[in-house]
Amino acid sequence: MNEPTVDALTKKSCVPCEGGVPIIDAAAAKPYLAALPDWSLDEAGTMISRQTNCGNFVKAMKLLGQVAEVAEDQQHHPDLHLTGYRHVRIDLTTHAIGGLSENDFIVAAKIDEVLKG
Repeated sequence: MNEPTVDALTKKSCVPCEGGVPIIDAAAAKPYLAALPDWSLDEAGTMISRQTNCGNFVKAMKLLGQVAEVAEDQQHHPDLHLTGYRHVRIDLTTHAIGGLSENDFIVAAKIDEVLKG
């Protein structure tokens, strides 16, 4: 497999998942995370997360709306957390398989594009 790039990931679309896609374990996630340096892998190796400070509540809510649009477009939905009125954390995992799939990294790359503005 070629090393994933942000450009390649943003051009892909998520595939419907009802448990039939392979799990990407922690070792296999490393090349994806190298392409997505603002994302981190949890200790269990089943979820990636990104945190950002939006500056204020209105900007945080705008970001959550933009992430929701990406998620709906891809039919792959992250867990979203807003704390301290301006801090956003985005968690991605593929619930149907109890771990990571390429869909998580595709959505992460698309979210990074949103954050670049």
